[in-house]
Amino acid sequence: MKGGGVSVAGQQSRFARAATPVGQAFALALEVIRLTFRRPFQTREFIEQFWFTASVSILPAALVAIPFGAVIALQLGSLTVQIGAQSYTGAASVLAIVQQASPIVTALMLAGAAGTAICADLGARTIRDEIDAMQVLGISPIHRLIVPRTWALVIVATLLNGMVSVVGVAGGYVFNVLVQGGTPGAYLASFSSLAQLSDLWVGELKAAIFGFIAAVVASYRGLHPRPGPKGVGDAVNESVVITFVLLFLVNLAITTVYLRLVPGKGA
Repeated sequence: MKGGGVSVAGQQSRFARAATPVGQAFALALEVIRLTFRRPFQTREFIEQFWFTASVSILPAALVAIPFGAVIALQLGSLTVQIGAQSYTGAASVLAIVQQASPIVTALMLAGAAGTAICADLGARTIRDEIDAMQVLGISPIHRLIVPRTWALVIVATLLNGMVSVVGVAGGYVFNVLVQGGTPGAYLASFSSLAQLSDLWVGELKAAIFGFIAAVVASYRGLHPRPGPKGVGDAVNESVVITFVLLFLVNLAITTVYLRLVPGKGA
């Protein structure tokens, strides 16, 4: 009985240790939202982070969007030929790119480029005790450092998602027409048959949410690294992995809700 009690206590302790970071990260997200409305807003920091995030993400995202769009177009083109629905290749490709591929590509690029920079910067400040010094001086590190970084990532994500959608659709169009011998007019005309404006809005919403998650996870791991430079490096790696897992889970949830609430065109 005693052994069983110890076992139960040990399981509860392990569960508490695992749940604590989740609760702290969620609390950080709520604090970021709350402090967003505190004045003064750190406009200069926001502009600097916005420019940095955009500069390190635009080119990689565009380069990744081209093969993403091509693979989707080639796969769907082959499938539609098999079932005799070639005229819907364009619409199916656009739906897959705008709803799913574009927000995911945008989020992965932001998490891998800007998110790691945020985590490394905050982690270096933490191990040098700069974060503690700010708190001693009465300066909120969340309001001063994390809020502008978070909203810079959110806005860049929404803008970058539009660019990735255009590049992905263009890449799919080129590969469908040149490689698979598709008809340009049919590819473009099928857009309006299945796609609708809400598909673009849900893609933008996903990108904004993914950008927020990437910023919060990177900031949390940067504020809680293990001691030493190695701890900062480990925190950066962990932030990327955690962000990727959360992105796919949240994408599944948003897609499920969207398909339930918004009927397909013509349904």
